[in-house]
Amino acid sequence: MKKLIITIICTFSPLISCSRNKIEWVVTTPDVSWQSQDVKKIEFISERPDAIVDISNPLQTIDGFGACFNEMGWTSLSLLSEADRELIFRELFEYGQGANFTVCRMPVGANDFSRDWYSYNETDGDFEMNNFSIANDRETLIPFIKAAQKQNPNLKIWASPWSPPTWMKDNKHYACRPMRANSEMSNGLESEQVRREGMNVFIQDDAYFKAYALYFKKFIEAYRVENIDIFMVMPQNEFNSPQNFPSCTWQSSGLTTFIGKYLGPEMSNIGVEVMFGTMERPNPALVDTALMDPESKKYISGVGFQWAGKQSIGDIHKRYPNLKIYQTEQECGNGQNSWNMCVYSWGLLKHYINNGTNVYDYWNISLEEGGVSRWRWRQNSLVTVNKENRSFKFTYEYYVMKHVSHYVLQGAKFLPVSGEFDDMLAFRNTDGRYVLIIHNETETEINPVIQIGDRIISITIKPQSFNTIKL
Repeated sequence: MKKLIITIICTFSPLISCSRNKIEWVVTTPDVSWQSQDVKKIEFISERPDAIVDISNPLQTIDGFGACFNEMGWTSLSLLSEADRELIFRELFEYGQGANFTVCRMPVGANDFSRDWYSYNETDGDFEMNNFSIANDRETLIPFIKAAQKQNPNLKIWASPWSPPTWMKDNKHYACRPMRANSEMSNGLESEQVRREGMNVFIQDDAYFKAYALYFKKFIEAYRVENIDIFMVMPQNEFNSPQNFPSCTWQSSGLTTFIGKYLGPEMSNIGVEVMFGTMERPNPALVDTALMDPESKKYISGVGFQWAGKQSIGDIHKRYPNLKIYQTEQECGNGQNSWNMCVYSWGLLKHYINNGTNVYDYWNISLEEGGVSRWRWRQNSLVTVNKENRSFKFTYEYYVMKHVSHYVLQGAKFLPVSGEFDDMLAFRNTDGRYVLIIHNETETEINPVIQIGDRIISITIKPQSFNTIKL
């Protein structure tokens, strides 16, 4: 079997002493995940680099990585033994153990991977929120989050609704469009209740705005009683997308009014940040509306992007360079958890990081095999659970996330890369150590030569592999 060789040039640079730091190198292929590689040889070389890591021009700070706490994530994990669940949560959340997840998302009420539709108050006209209750969440989301907090007490949680209570919407339904005609189920939406992109489905009235801001406040306070601190909210998931599952379309101007006059002040009073989003369209003007408004911009600390929103992220980052950027929901696949989707996910991660992202959140933490939602949508996850034999496995996409999040720690700086070889990301942690994540998509070995400051690294990279090297 051919040996892998890593070759490094070291000078007397004050940045890193090769003799002081142990080099780490892990590889994942379609056949073997997270396999440590031995450093066989260190010697001086002098070659023209294929890629140059610019250590003199650090870009955005990385605030963390994570995923979303969904109800069906908890119900799938609940099929496993307590020992297996403990192992999974340690791997996902314990510092230094596995993925090191530090910033995660949760829904406010039902989303597309809930057990069924619900909100925290379905009492029509209860503007004072007298009947507000998170009783449903005590069965699923709260134990899910607490299991993660057990491994990482400093885990940060942010939240967004998929739909307001139905009585706050002009169609009085949790969805905006019916199920497909060939679907085996119905969501009960009548033709007169169908709503489309570009409509304010939320009732644009002062009393409803005030009640909804209070709804958010009650949510934050109820979770604080459970010792779960929500540090940030976004007002609406995918505000341009009328779905057959919980959803609510807004015009950007409607969200701007809600943030500037109602949600922003209410959250500011209780010490909670507001981010604009989630933004799923390639139109930066949708974000500009809120960021240029004198009232709403006072409360917006960043923007969350997902799906087609990735096409507008670069434009927004250039025009608002100090704005925090969240990748809020990685595109979710088809339930097959294939290697090809893993490679696609790597491309997404590269795109977001290269365009200024501070936080990158995957979507489903865990699903039963096949990943079928309550509304019949098949999606991928980091963990899959076999219902029949009560077993589990980590997916390829989990290991891609781990290749980055295990080594790139909170406070790390992203470092730009130039040159002919660009299938990689580079970072510098706060301790001065460098992290390179390198991908080889081809079916043959490659030997990229990479310059980092005064040092040059030549590595033999396996076919179809992800590699993380810590220097």
